[in-house]
Amino acid sequence: MTEEGIEEARAEAKEYAKEKGYILNVDEKQLSAVLRGLARNKERFGAAYCPCRLRSGDPEKDRIIICPCIYHEKEIEEQGACHCRLFFKKGE
Repeated sequence: MTEEGIEEARAEAKEYAKEKGYILNVDEKQLSAVLRGLARNKERFGAAYCPCRLRSGDPEKDRIIICPCIYHEKEIEEQGACHCRLFFKKGE
């Protein structure tokens, strides 16, 4: 994966977090690992699949795990962060 792909993933995550009132993980090491996973999946599979979830290989079924995945809002509401620990509630 390229540095450009990682920075693109960062910019997209940052913009989405801003729109939704979330913040990105403040732990840069953990944040970078998730962003690298998103960039790698986009490069390999054509979509930024959540690196913390298993793909089935069926693009139609796997649409729900393209970041931000279908599960993230409920996870953030209940746990303060999504499963990947990419997005957090403000103040958590």
